[in-house]
Amino acid sequence: MSVAAMVESEDEDGTADTSGLAKVRNIGVAAHIDAGKTTTTERILYYTGRTHKMGEVDDGTTATDFYEQEQERGITIFSAAVTCPWRDHTINLIDTPGHVDFTAEVERCLRVLDGAIVVFDAKEGVEAQSETVWRQASKYHVPRICLINKMDKIGADFFMSVESMEKRLDAHPVPVQIPIGAESSFEGVVDLLHMKAYRFGGERGEKVEEIDIPASLADDVKMWRHHLEEKVAEHDDALMEKYLEEQPLTDDEIRRALRKATIASALNPVFCGSSLKYLGVQKLLDGVVDYLPSPLDMPPVKGLRSLEDHTEIERHPDRKEPLAAMIFKIVAEKPLDLFYIRVYSGVLKSNMRVFNINTGGKENLSRLFRMFAKRREQISEAGPGEIVAGVGLKEALTGHTLCDGNKTIVLDKIEFPTPVMSVSVEPKNTKDKDDLVEALSKLARQDPTFQHKIDSETGQTILSGMGELHLEVLSYRLEHDFRVPVNVGKPLVAYREAVTEAGKAEGSFIRQTATASQYGVVTLQVEPFEPESGKEPFEFVNKATGVVLRQEYIEAIERGVRDCLQVGPLAGYPLLNIRATLLGGQEHETDSTELAFETAARIAFDEAVKKAGPVMLEPIMRLEVSLTDDHFGPVTGDLSARRGVIQDTELRGRDRVIHAHVPLAEMFQYATKLRTLTQGRSSWSMEPLAYSPMPPVLEKELLRRYGYSD
Repeated sequence: MSVAAMVESEDEDGTADTSGLAKVRNIGVAAHIDAGKTTTTERILYYTGRTHKMGEVDDGTTATDFYEQEQERGITIFSAAVTCPWRDHTINLIDTPGHVDFTAEVERCLRVLDGAIVVFDAKEGVEAQSETVWRQASKYHVPRICLINKMDKIGADFFMSVESMEKRLDAHPVPVQIPIGAESSFEGVVDLLHMKAYRFGGERGEKVEEIDIPASLADDVKMWRHHLEEKVAEHDDALMEKYLEEQPLTDDEIRRALRKATIASALNPVFCGSSLKYLGVQKLLDGVVDYLPSPLDMPPVKGLRSLEDHTEIERHPDRKEPLAAMIFKIVAEKPLDLFYIRVYSGVLKSNMRVFNINTGGKENLSRLFRMFAKRREQISEAGPGEIVAGVGLKEALTGHTLCDGNKTIVLDKIEFPTPVMSVSVEPKNTKDKDDLVEALSKLARQDPTFQHKIDSETGQTILSGMGELHLEVLSYRLEHDFRVPVNVGKPLVAYREAVTEAGKAEGSFIRQTATASQYGVVTLQVEPFEPESGKEPFEFVNKATGVVLRQEYIEAIERGVRDCLQVGPLAGYPLLNIRATLLGGQEHETDSTELAFETAARIAFDEAVKKAGPVMLEPIMRLEVSLTDDHFGPVTGDLSARRGVIQDTELRGRDRVIHAHVPLAEMFQYATKLRTLTQGRSSWSMEPLAYSPMPPVLEKELLRRYGYSD
């Protein structure tokens, strides 16, 4: 049901909401790989009536994992959007990947969502990618409820999982349910808000039966109800007063206060269940409606008036306000690309001319769709709070803002991680060379963490991505989606370069010819720079004294410097974490040009970097290994041999978990080695942590291997 078509309803505070937005939830399902996100999504679709048959991940039959590689590998690769009803509310839901190689899919979805369900494995608790997802949600101020899933699994421990959220995520979990039993005896939940117990029966768990609270749980239920009241009262002055006076808190008072605290990200309601065994999902859906925000509950979206005018303005979720919408995902298709769009204000219509403020031009949005995984329902318009897809745009990219050309706004762009691994590819047939270039351009439009370039020395095409699996999927797509057969080289680490000290140099570009003259002199200093989290790893500062350069020449100098960042002096890798300071320059009354200053800046920058102690940087990964105690010694010994540094170890149920930092260059084929060392009784995950200087001996060896040594 479209938001525009929804009837007049009541808002949470009882006031009229003529747009129906109070009954909309834009949410995502996110978690560590294999925690059960897609299975949970599949159950949600079934119980809300959007599907009449539940698919299974292991069978490759789920609605949201519709891409061939997702079905073959049993993992989510691309986020998928679906819309479903529950309790007279409309839930726009996005199932996101759990594998770290596809973290960009999670990043861009959380950027446009109002709330999230974060799923945890009841045996493992918080895992490596759980931390990443939680951090991403915190960055975009996304309220969260939590599901402790797989309560039927051997080793499942609800309370350990809750405790791990407090310790490792610095979260504020507050159970609103506790499980009845665990592992093979898990059979239902106790609702701490209504003080009722539920069992889930029927062939597919569709029958929710109220039962008596088991006598064996009476004391635990009383304790955790008290804990719920205490936590909620801490965030509501009126309830705190009643709590201190030992007056009973009503269910409705607790629900309203918990909703308010959840939207403020002060508390995270925790549910439990087993999506695979059809236990608990309906109560989780109730939690989505009861605790996660509608678009009206979120603060107005903020942005800048234009790319040049940095005046901050805001837009409210109102159809009467000027249009503000963000493109958060592009799917390369034939004949037209599909653009996923979140509308924040105003109305987006089919056959509408929209202004793309990032390109400065107008584009035609020919058709709009409401998505259900790969199925499409054509619609005529979309209002605030809606997540839709459209076709017809030509120049738009992920993160671009669509707005009213007369009342513009630039929304904050989405920041994506830097690729850490590369492979070379070449078409198997020379005639496919142009097709390869076109296919790579389309993939780059779709995936912001994918980059490609031509190696100037070898002439090879180099693909860069987030890991081995990411590059495998990209190569598969070239062959199967774009029909370009390719030969793929071995994966290579995407190194970077940096400076370790300050370096200063002057660059001049002075040319006299019969037809034109050029004159530009620039003095630059470069030095190490530590950017704030999520900010660009480069800073340009103008401290030119004693000379006045025209603004256009200063801008040309910055452009010249930025061009140089792509090729470092040691091995030609991009430069990171550098501050370039303009100390001075000279211009000629008639001969100076922007080109002259751009060229002079390149000369000065290259020379200054060579004087600033350049070093090679390698990507360091955060690694988490879960294994039994009897394999602990061999695994830690292997990690030491891989230059790994163990940060911490912990007991998680019956397993021991190792937390380590390891260079990516040492982690190729790690899955095979770990399987051998533990007889297959282990699991692991890793994610990018940071770039760090290489040991000097290894740096020399690397440069010699690539022919860059003196």
